Amino acid sequence: MLFEFTRRDGAPTVFNDGFTFHVDQISRFGEGGSTDVSHLIDKSYGYHSSRELRWHLAERFGLTPNAVALREAH
Repeated sequence: MLFEFTRRDGAPTVFNDGFTFHVDQISRFGEGGSTDVSHLIDKSYGYHSSRELRWHLAERFGLTPNAVALREAH
């Protein structure tokens, strides 16, 4: 399942010596086009990496992490 997201800057974090980011908008792509699924995640959560977001989406949609493809919109 393919997801595309736009990020919004977050805050400094001590976990990875970097910054977190928030998801501003996320869409799921499928045979029928794209569907906004932003309401299914906590947009105030600070993700430490796109990998963490991918794992969160896999859990939310009942998939394995390998079944989730993620790309950032620019």
